[in-house]
Amino acid sequence: MGLFNRSHATAPAPAPATGSAFVPDTSRLTGVWTIDPAHSSIAFVARHAMITKVRGTFEDFDGRLYLDGEHPGRSTADMIIKAASLHTRQERRDQHLRSADFFHAEAHPELSFHSTSVQQLSADTYHLMGDLSIKGVTRPVTLDLIFTGTATDPFGNERAGFEGSTTVDRTDWGLTWNSVLETGGVLVGEKVKLEFDVSAIRAA
Repeated sequence: MGLFNRSHATAPAPAPATGSAFVPDTSRLTGVWTIDPAHSSIAFVARHAMITKVRGTFEDFDGRLYLDGEHPGRSTADMIIKAASLHTRQERRDQHLRSADFFHAEAHPELSFHSTSVQQLSADTYHLMGDLSIKGVTRPVTLDLIFTGTATDPFGNERAGFEGSTTVDRTDWGLTWNSVLETGGVLVGEKVKLEFDVSAIRAA
């Protein structure tokens, strides 16, 4: 994004009067946007052996946004993620995560997210509520979402950026495999942090 002609949603122009809250004009964002996988990332972080963290990514995904700049609560988001595309930089571990012990990617090839509501907290922060489906199980989640701004890339594409995160309990989706350590505790933490960094291109 640094190479693009970027404008941040919260940049004051003109500066607001003293004591007033600046609210950016986001009406121009209204429309359909598609997520650009080449400039986006979906990552996860889980505790390993109680003492370290394992980080991974999903490499194959796509998504579609409808943004309502005047009424953000009417915006929607949908995303599909290929379970087999996960990578943690260790092939043996990746194969285990794709197996029936965890994501069972052969039987359940896709994870999905479908938004149900949006709550605006400030000029550029939101709560994005929705249903996350993994391994045939659907549970509600809430993402802490930041609108990072807009940009026009060298090819003339209008882009909008978002960062989001949430922490979930993997056992809520049936990912219950674990192993008890000799020193106490378990091999894999139940809490998993999901992180999203999205660049979306205006489609209409």
